[in-house]
Amino acid sequence: MGQRPNELTPDGGPWHRWGYELRQFRQARGLAQQVVARRALIDRSHIGRFERAERPVPRAAAVRLDKALDAAGALVRGWDRAELEARRSGAASVSRVEGAVHGATTMGHGVIPPKPLALSPFEQAGLGEGDTDLVVVPARINGRILFVPVPRRIVLASGLAGLASAALPIRAAAADELADMGSPLEHFSQLRRVMIQTDNLIGPRYLLPALQQHLVSLSSRRRAARGTDAIRLLALETRYEELAGWFAQDIGDNRAAHGYTARALDASHITGDAALTAYILGRKAQLAVDTGYAADALGLAAAARRTAPSGSRLEVIAVLHEAHAHAVLGEGVEAQRAYDTTFTLLGRADADSVWGSWLDTAYIDTARARSLAALGDYEQAAIGFGNAIAGLPGVYRRDRGVYLARAARAHAGTGNVTLAAQIGVQAVGIAAETASARIYNQLDRLDAALAPAAGEDGVDEFRAALDRIILHPA
Repeated sequence: MGQRPNELTPDGGPWHRWGYELRQFRQARGLAQQVVARRALIDRSHIGRFERAERPVPRAAAVRLDKALDAAGALVRGWDRAELEARRSGAASVSRVEGAVHGATTMGHGVIPPKPLALSPFEQAGLGEGDTDLVVVPARINGRILFVPVPRRIVLASGLAGLASAALPIRAAAADELADMGSPLEHFSQLRRVMIQTDNLIGPRYLLPALQQHLVSLSSRRRAARGTDAIRLLALETRYEELAGWFAQDIGDNRAAHGYTARALDASHITGDAALTAYILGRKAQLAVDTGYAADALGLAAAARRTAPSGSRLEVIAVLHEAHAHAVLGEGVEAQRAYDTTFTLLGRADADSVWGSWLDTAYIDTARARSLAALGDYEQAAIGFGNAIAGLPGVYRRDRGVYLARAARAHAGTGNVTLAAQIGVQAVGIAAETASARIYNQLDRLDAALAPAAGEDGVDEFRAALDRIILHPA
């Protein structure tokens, strides 16, 4: 018989209430403390003590637990509220691990005297003043590659400096900088175009901090505007939010990606631009299927198509996301029917539209190859990715890495492990350059597929190359 869980006292104070919320999330997900501990890189014994308000909770731990439990920021916001309430009630409250910790006193967090808390191998190496300076990086956890928030200085110390670049401080624009900007609409539009072009060469990890800075400046300018200018700037700000969501997803920070994209959708409704709303709905559908919510993606894709202007390429985009969601759900007939529809819609879509100007039959064929892989038709998927790689311009460096990784996984599925390993090594090189989570995720699947073939030509070389570009807990 399992041990009966201790009763919690959510009315005992702010940290008791936070611990109660933590247990509620954990139990709602059906997860044992040990499972949550592995996901969050926190010692299991501390999970129970957090729930019972017997240990100080560093904010970094709240961030990790929120991500591990897919709490969409609720646990972090709850931590902030508890911190504020503890301060107001007179309880000591410092969110650090070393020195004065969180303030476990009889007035606030609990009755056990505080002592330094080791959350994980990463934090043992030095959480302190910089415990909120986190960057999401690929790490080898229990044999899998998972994207986890890690203190930036730990990443720097590991020798993987390129993975630490997305956690740079954001500086607000000065008033005189905004005043000297000239035409803000053209200025920010041009900046966005440059970032999109640069993204495919070096990946978003280096670009996201710059985009966040520009977003702060754009938002300040938009708030100072009125009338038509304010609406036009808001529409551009919406595109910035959507692009930030794309960048965040491609560095593996799915929670931030959902946040940016949700804000973009809200703003799009304010602008009254149906095409913009349809585009963001399509982006939300894509994000949903990519983060494991294919059933939700179907509804979002349907909403995007309903909202899209008739005869626009936005209809094609919506049905593409619907098709892949069906494939991920194992619905092959429905997926093929949806792909047939995309070709029909593309044939009559407005060729001069600013939305989806990149859409062509080759793009749809590549998207279908990904769906074929999801359905287990690796042979046809490998052919599709091979065609995509052959026709891809050299400037699309990151996308080449994505296609190589997917092609390698498809070849592994056909049993050609030697070719899969050879192609995989090429993808590893681009993953190291761009730090793209989309490449890493495919390489993780390839690594798992090739594990039983250890010792065969090229397999050990691929796995060693992959291990060199990911973080390993001490």
